[in-house]
Amino acid sequence: MNARHRPRGWANVFQHLPVAVPLVVLLASCAENSRFVGQQQVAGPAAAADGISVYFNQRRQARYRSPLTGTMRQGDDLEQVLLDAIAGARRSISLAVQELTLPRIAQALVERHRAGVQVRVVLENSYSTPWSRQHPSELDDHGRHRWQRLHDLADSNQDGAVTQAERRAGDAVALLLDDGVPLLDDTADGSAGSGLMHHKFLVVDGREVVTGSANFTSSGIHGDAGAPNSRGNANHVVRIHSTALAGLFEEEFSRLWGDGPGGLEDARFGLGKGGGGSVRLRQGEGQLEVLFAPHSRRDGNNGLAFIERVLATAREQVDMALFVFSDQGIANRLETLAQRDVNIRLLIDPGFATRNYSELLDLAGLVRPDRRCRIEAGNKPWPAGLAEVGIPQLARGDKLHHKFAVVDNTTVITGSFNWSPSAAHQNDETLLVIQHPKVADAFRREFGRLWQNAELGVTPRLERLLERDRLRCPETVNLS
Repeated sequence: MNARHRPRGWANVFQHLPVAVPLVVLLASCAENSRFVGQQQVAGPAAAADGISVYFNQRRQARYRSPLTGTMRQGDDLEQVLLDAIAGARRSISLAVQELTLPRIAQALVERHRAGVQVRVVLENSYSTPWSRQHPSELDDHGRHRWQRLHDLADSNQDGAVTQAERRAGDAVALLLDDGVPLLDDTADGSAGSGLMHHKFLVVDGREVVTGSANFTSSGIHGDAGAPNSRGNANHVVRIHSTALAGLFEEEFSRLWGDGPGGLEDARFGLGKGGGGSVRLRQGEGQLEVLFAPHSRRDGNNGLAFIERVLATAREQVDMALFVFSDQGIANRLETLAQRDVNIRLLIDPGFATRNYSELLDLAGLVRPDRRCRIEAGNKPWPAGLAEVGIPQLARGDKLHHKFAVVDNTTVITGSFNWSPSAAHQNDETLLVIQHPKVADAFRREFGRLWQNAELGVTPRLERLLERDRLRCPETVNLS
């Protein structure tokens, strides 16, 4: 393999750390729309208005140098957006993310910690143990696959043997713990963990928030090791300068943090946080509204009801790009909108779209029984199936990980929140609604990019699954 195109491990990035990290801080002072920032060649964010900037990791109009291959690729470098925000911190950094495996982010946090900035990190308990201190034989299938991916990324010279130095340089969580950066997970409340600590946000100096759909991982941002066609899961981040919004995210973080690691079991995760309603804020010519999950099923403030309320304002168009969509109530709300001649378009991750509880099937007027030939309770397929539903074409291994909807080209629903009962009633999640036409236009363009080559309607794979269902569960399928 030509050395110029050899996949590079994370340890290679860090061989000159004493110089590289201060350089990150220096570069943060550059203008956000400058032509070069760090490893990225920037075309500017997809949208920038009233202190809101939006970035998409597969956007065609931007390019950056991939840390995996060393070659230029399309997309905004979401990792660099995070690094710039971290490097600009002077007082505090509060980071809550399901999974953090990018060593450059960990090293940037360590550098700020050493500089006297208060750095606090909350992770999902499934991902809070350094991978380099685990043994694959002790892990389940998912854990072993994850361990192998991270091991491969750490192999900087691609010789198949990961040294201790490579392991340490390639383990983001170990870098944080070894330098004393305070870190806890969702077992800090004395439980076995919430449904999922699924947040994906960063608060800097109580003045800005970076949030969106991306986990801070190679798969979530850049792509998979050893897969040159991978572009990472389709994701976005939003960077918002607002002391009012940052204050709300700091309040949520404080609930998770309690008195920190090693103290009382006063951290609050999941339903222990007690719910609460959404909060609206003005942001220049637009408006923000934020809600933190979960809520009890009887609580009308829950995230699914919140999404329904926003969708109900649609008069012309609703475009959705979703990793997961399994809530019947929202599907029913969309049917009501369609009956009022609102145009509905839906894209779902290919790995989820055909599951028996996927609401894509309802919108398409289709039914799939479960393994026991049972139909989901309350299932309500649309009598006139919608043709404008489908799956995007993605590189092998990549996922549609967005969780956004665009309403009437003016309003965006985004955040970490998948459209599912688990997100509403179990997980620690963020829902953010942005009412701003320029921001909405950026998300509309991202939807258009995904829609351009999408497979719509009954795909060949779905047709095969439906035929298999007819043979496997003839009585159930005929009744439906």
